[in-house]
Amino acid sequence: MKIVSAIVGGLAGAVAVTLIHEVVKRITSDAPRMDLLGMATVSKVLKFAGKPVPDDDKLFKVTLAGDILSNAIYYSAAVASNKKIWTRGSVLGLAAGIGAVVLPKPLGLNAIYSNKTAKTQVLTTSLYLTGGIIASAVTKALEKRI
Repeated sequence: MKIVSAIVGGLAGAVAVTLIHEVVKRITSDAPRMDLLGMATVSKVLKFAGKPVPDDDKLFKVTLAGDILSNAIYYSAAVASNKKIWTRGSVLGLAAGIGAVVLPKPLGLNAIYSNKTAKTQVLTTSLYLTGGIIASAVTKALEKRI
């Protein structure tokens, strides 16, 4: 049953990241705009593949679904081990956040979405760290019940 707990925990972490991001971007102008970064990434990949880029509404929905899926897989892998689940979830969440801050520019993407200000960088990193912690907490709670 460990795999089920990890999958559910990973999904919980991913959904939490998305929900918190959607709230924070409505509260502060310094919020990370991972939605816009994701949309730019999907557009770039589609153009490279010679495929048409959908309108912004559809592109946002596709990006949102892709973010939740990829984050769920990432967080599930982070918490899949029985050992040091809190450490693994936290460290890999923090690593995802740092990656979201430092990787856009080298990947040819607009780094302003996660690097606009120091506050944006802290919020970006904290967002993914929180996802790792939530994934750990949900996985641990489910493990106790199963």
